[in-house]
Amino acid sequence: MRKNIAVFCASHKGANPNYESAAQNLGQLIANQRRTLLYGGSNFGYMGVVAKAAYEGGAEVVGVIPTIFSDEVIYSQPVSELVKVKNMAERKQLLIERSDAFIALPGGVGTLDEITEVLVANQLHQCDKPIGLLNIDGYYNLFMQLIDHMLSEGLLRPGLERLIFVSSSPEELLAQLDNYGAVNCDQ
Repeated sequence: MRKNIAVFCASHKGANPNYESAAQNLGQLIANQRRTLLYGGSNFGYMGVVAKAAYEGGAEVVGVIPTIFSDEVIYSQPVSELVKVKNMAERKQLLIERSDAFIALPGGVGTLDEITEVLVANQLHQCDKPIGLLNIDGYYNLFMQLIDHMLSEGLLRPGLERLIFVSSSPEELLAQLDNYGAVNCDQ
């Protein structure tokens, strides 16, 4: 079992109510399966929803938050462990180091930045950790089309796409991440 799961998601709530339900369900599932949640540290948006659900369900919740935010934001969410870092780059690096796998809920450019940071770290052999995309209502369909396009154009190292798992079911996604085996991205 991949115990330490970093969740990337929006720091605000979008228009689709299914995204919030998915965040809550994922947080509850992480708690029910006795995993540890690592996330961006605030109580805003889907970050707050997934963290609250995991924390209230009894999961260990590690918030990693840059000190650029106000104390009100930094201390806004109850967590088992709060790690303060200097900036967003340090936050991503710490999340990559301390996590066994990653799940992205629907999010914006920050979420895409986090997903691609993990892909790059894998490509450079700095880690070998899978990424799950919780594809609620087809949110990540276009992203996966872009990944396919990069492959067909020869601009993405073959094998890297096998690190990405896509499902609309958090249970299925966690099972796929648990069953992940090492991928050689040089072939």
